[in-house]
Amino acid sequence: MFYLLPLMLERVGILIIVAFLLSRMTSFRQTLHHEDRLPAKLLLIVIFGVFGMISNYTGVEIHGGAIGSEIWQAGVQVDSALANTRIMGVAIGGLLGGPLVGLGAGLIAGLHRLTLGGYTAAACSISTILAGVVTGWIGRRFRRSDPGAPWRAVAIGILMECVQMGIILLIARPFDAAVQLVSVIALPMIVMNGFGTLMFMLIIQSILQEEERTRALQTNQVLHIADRTLPFFRQGLNPASCREAASVILEATDADAISITDREQVLTHVGAGSDHHVPLHSLATQLTRSVLEQGRMSVATSKEDIQCFHDGCSLQAAIVLPLQVRSGTVGTLKLYYTNPDRLDRVQREMAEGLGRLFSTQLELAEAEMQSRLLKDAEVKALQAQVHPHFLFNAINTISALCRTDPDKARELLIQLGVFFRSNLQGARQILIPLSQELRHVEAYLTLEKARFPDKFEMKFDIEPELADLEIPPFTLQPLVENAVRHAFHGLGPHHKGSVCIAASQKGHEVMIVTADNGKGIPAELLEQLGEQAVHSKDGTGTALHNIRKRIAEIYGSEGSFRIVSDADTPGTRVVITLPLHLAHRREMHA
Repeated sequence: MFYLLPLMLERVGILIIVAFLLSRMTSFRQTLHHEDRLPAKLLLIVIFGVFGMISNYTGVEIHGGAIGSEIWQAGVQVDSALANTRIMGVAIGGLLGGPLVGLGAGLIAGLHRLTLGGYTAAACSISTILAGVVTGWIGRRFRRSDPGAPWRAVAIGILMECVQMGIILLIARPFDAAVQLVSVIALPMIVMNGFGTLMFMLIIQSILQEEERTRALQTNQVLHIADRTLPFFRQGLNPASCREAASVILEATDADAISITDREQVLTHVGAGSDHHVPLHSLATQLTRSVLEQGRMSVATSKEDIQCFHDGCSLQAAIVLPLQVRSGTVGTLKLYYTNPDRLDRVQREMAEGLGRLFSTQLELAEAEMQSRLLKDAEVKALQAQVHPHFLFNAINTISALCRTDPDKARELLIQLGVFFRSNLQGARQILIPLSQELRHVEAYLTLEKARFPDKFEMKFDIEPELADLEIPPFTLQPLVENAVRHAFHGLGPHHKGSVCIAASQKGHEVMIVTADNGKGIPAELLEQLGEQAVHSKDGTGTALHNIRKRIAEIYGSEGSFRIVSDADTPGTRVVITLPLHLAHRREMHA
């Protein structure tokens, strides 16, 4: 019995070597990861069935308690038996592949053992098929990635080997020979099959762990590429941004060429084939068109599939991915390879990840563009609030002063230029210095006071260090205009209007207050002003609504816009609060 142990260890070593060689093969690794598919199951049946056949051929012949010395068993004498590791391969196949693989591998190994002969042939054949069925049933719930999976597999393998010993005692005849055989082979076969199962499962787990590490590295690589391409894809799909993004992707992946298209033309192509894959040409291949139409990834594994008609083209394989925005395909990303063998599962998964991330980046770019357009529209709406009569009145005032006070007329023309220049500059910027907004206010007030010299006065109380504070354009000028046009209307000729703008720092906040001593705002309008446009004979409140909305969009919850007024108490105060740290950060990056 003990002499049999090293011989069995030698046979187990052969299978472990074969298992190790298999673990280095990409096809076997891919099969393990797709064992739920029928082609993979059929391949696993063949692999583990062949494992069983190898175990039969390399078994140790036992004749009347004596151990044979032949290395290869092409046949077994009628009164002899075999000690081998057949159960090991079948059990592992069932655990990894489930019922179909277990049954298939068991049938191949069991029927092959039956053909070799010997008085235990039928018993060994039945036990092998039974082992395949049982382990296949267990395999439906067997989690091979669990840390304890190898030891559970060892326990199952030992159990199947014990069952085989029992079946030999039940079926093999003569019974005395069967008992003697079991006494010789039971312990060595149980020990060696358990050891072999442990080694095989450790190899399987190493494949899975290596795959997990590869995926982690791949995920990190994809995120790194996405981070580097973000500034370019945020510009949308155009030749310049796509050229830069494609160069980054080519450098960071194993692809030999990168191409990016929109729905009409190739925007860029970098890498192999650049001599004839020319940007800004219309789409030439049905492969790209089908991806654009179906919105699904497509893989080409030959030059014919790529459909490049240039005789010297070195590109032999490609992955074409849709770039999608809001569930619509706006373009494609193509990764080309000069060797189809390099287009493995890892490359496909990485490409899919890149395609999804780039699609997200393009969607964010479009959202940012829509946001900018909305802000531009809001600013233009504020510009449109400039009363048409204001320009005509200013020109008439200046025209009248040209004869009586030319110097004053010249000053007003300068202020009119400042006013409209500020309008144009504000439309092109998200933030401007507070000092620039105040110049806009002063230009407006200078023109209005020329028309109504004694109607109102203007006061400024600005802390000097806040002059460079950045605020949204058209924030204060519309407030002052509202006061001039509405706050003092109907208060009588003897009422002296006053408008004051004050800016001060309160801890980590800046408070900008625009106050007047006018007639105030009725309570029923106050709740709506700034929240939405209103219907009133004095105006719609659109300017107030747009100011509040832009402050909320730029500063979030850290900024606020508040109107304080009471129709029974003179005056209205508009209080704007901005976070000082964001203002300083924007100033540094301006």
